[in-house]
Amino acid sequence: MKKHTFYLTISLICLSTSAQNIEPLADSPPMGWNSWDCFGMDVTEVQVKAAADYMAKHLKQFGWEYIVIDMGWNFGEGLSTSNFRIWSPPQCIDPYGRLIPNLNKFPSSSDGNGLKILAEYIHSKGLKLGIHIMRGIPWQAVKMNTAIKGSKYRAKDIATDTDACNWFHGLVTVDMTKPGSQEYYESLIDLYAEWGVDYIKADDMLNKYHKEEIEAVSSAIRKSGRPIVLSLSAGPVSINQIDHLKMNANLWRISGDMWDDWSYIAESLELCRKWQNYSIPDHWADCDILPLGRLRINGTDGLLAKRIGQLPENTINEYSRLTDDEKYALITLWSIFRSPLMIGGNLTELDQLTLKLLTNREVLSVNQNSINNREISFKDSLSIWTADDKINRMKYIAVINISNTARNFVLPIEKVENNEKYKVTDLWSNNEIDKIDSKYRITIPPHGAGLYSAGVK
Repeated sequence: MKKHTFYLTISLICLSTSAQNIEPLADSPPMGWNSWDCFGMDVTEVQVKAAADYMAKHLKQFGWEYIVIDMGWNFGEGLSTSNFRIWSPPQCIDPYGRLIPNLNKFPSSSDGNGLKILAEYIHSKGLKLGIHIMRGIPWQAVKMNTAIKGSKYRAKDIATDTDACNWFHGLVTVDMTKPGSQEYYESLIDLYAEWGVDYIKADDMLNKYHKEEIEAVSSAIRKSGRPIVLSLSAGPVSINQIDHLKMNANLWRISGDMWDDWSYIAESLELCRKWQNYSIPDHWADCDILPLGRLRINGTDGLLAKRIGQLPENTINEYSRLTDDEKYALITLWSIFRSPLMIGGNLTELDQLTLKLLTNREVLSVNQNSINNREISFKDSLSIWTADDKINRMKYIAVINISNTARNFVLPIEKVENNEKYKVTDLWSNNEIDKIDSKYRITIPPHGAGLYSAGVK
């Protein structure tokens, strides 16, 4: 195990101020907001409450309901989005080695409240709270050899120096063959269930695949008695794990981190094509956060900058770099594929186009209510997908143009059903499409998309 420099952060230590079926809690893809893209490591209670207020007022009526606090809520002073990969990062833990909130970021967590008071606030808005956790046990817990609640074992009894996360060095792998390991995860989930958490994003689980720890978290959630959606991150993950994923998770990431450059959308299309036959209710392949709105407000982890050949400081505190056409393509693909939808931008600063994209009821209905979603053609840089509405006699057609030039084509209504009986509607504009020479002729801009319904008149 790598030698760590000890940093005392218990709040109580935080002085720096075998698989069984997962519960069916996601009949349709979860819709919500995640703090990472806009606030990174530095998200605060004030910002989370502001996001909840905005969602309750402007988005809840359209189906958005999760407020997910990503990485950083439990980190100590001095750690930021740009430096969180350091060894032995400051973290806040309780006497049982469990990560708890930083009091300076989340002042309502004083007196041992954790995120309970914040959860109550979010629940009062008719919304649900999600949090990010990492695989493993904090390095401070191992250094101090903290007790494992509910067992006679201690942190050093379950820790191993193998299989450590290669991009964050704050936790040590839990050896699931050791007595006390399952009890540790159960104590962790019990604490978060007591706070009122409704959704857990468990990170560093998929790439590489950590079967035993996935089962440990899944089992602990089930045993806690609280309905908690389990989201596994980050991908990519092999389709060979599909049976195990469906037994143990409600959603799982199929990609690495998604950012606001067209190359990420093009890669996502390839992954959607690969995963299109594997999502079912309560078990969703996840394309990651929607990088829309104001992003990277507090700094950047540098991944986008590296991808696009920019200096990290040139990508800080800016609106999404995607073009308007690319934004339509992003939501179109996520909707026809039925990916979970998590907004990445700061909700209180949403621009009008982004708000329009996120509140189109017909498009969101494709994401939430369609079935038989599949790609039927990929030719001349056009990816064509279809789906059925599970309630009405409605067909959906999505067209995504991955080329750098506009593409003209004919909507394949004849492949859907008798086109003589159908009204074809552009779901983004809500305008009916007229026939030209007895065909529905469409132009899709470069890096753009169209989404259409074909319904019986």
